[in-house]
Amino acid sequence: MGLGPFFFLATLEGLVQASVLVLTAVGLALVFGVMRVVNVAHGEFFMLGAVTAWFVSSLFPDHPAIGFIAALVVSPLFVGTVAFISDRLILRRLKYNAESTIVATIGLLYVLQQSVLMSYGPDARPVDPPFYYTIRLPWFGYSSYKLFVIAAAAVLLGLIWFALKRTRWGLIMRATQFDSETAQAFGIPVERVYSAVFAIGAALAAVAAVLIVPIQQAHYLMGTDPLLLSFTVVIIGGLGSIQGTIIAAVLIGLSDGILSVFFSPTLAKIVSTLLVALVLVFRPNGLFAKARR
Repeated sequence: MGLGPFFFLATLEGLVQASVLVLTAVGLALVFGVMRVVNVAHGEFFMLGAVTAWFVSSLFPDHPAIGFIAALVVSPLFVGTVAFISDRLILRRLKYNAESTIVATIGLLYVLQQSVLMSYGPDARPVDPPFYYTIRLPWFGYSSYKLFVIAAAAVLLGLIWFALKRTRWGLIMRATQFDSETAQAFGIPVERVYSAVFAIGAALAAVAAVLIVPIQQAHYLMGTDPLLLSFTVVIIGGLGSIQGTIIAAVLIGLSDGILSVFFSPTLAKIVSTLLVALVLVFRPNGLFAKARR
């Protein structure tokens, strides 16, 4: 196989990584953009989504497609509910203070991680993909499920954009993000919006986990890399900028996939770290950050 097909294969692998990363990072960017909360537990919501997907799919051992669809519905709802309760019981009582919420979400990280370890165990466990069909290309065969992940992420991003730009709920979130005090003066229940946004951000991470878990295996430590990569994407794209987050996620995912195939995963992580350092030096607010009034 020549360089061209090899590069095409690396690009496809990069797009799969970018698809999962963009959903996870958009959830993190949404929480920070609206609430101004740095959610350190975001990766554990991703992990919880993967473990929940394994549990739900294991209830349908003879029907992987049904198990996957059930997991795609149940996992985001369950993780979103956990996030909603966490916001009401913890973050709301701290009045969303920036320093306090960082400490609180670090504590939440360990609570979720150790709870899963005690109930789920330390072993990594696979989830069957809903279908196994291989698409035969002129140079190689490629998993149809991986192409489905790319398409599903694109559809979900389109739905997120529509919800933010064309619905009343999106207008309420944007108004809360722009000026929460004025929004509350006009009758918008800001604390309820915060709770819903925190739940939505966690649910998006769970959706990303459900999509990736047939490719990777679910285990209780799998939230670290998505968290670090999501922070990398959000910093490069601009804190609170959904558009910047999407662009940065695609760039990071593609570069990570291509560099991992041609060189090594370690080099891919080094490049990502250098990009963050350069952005922090030359564009501290990110490449696409929006000015706050």
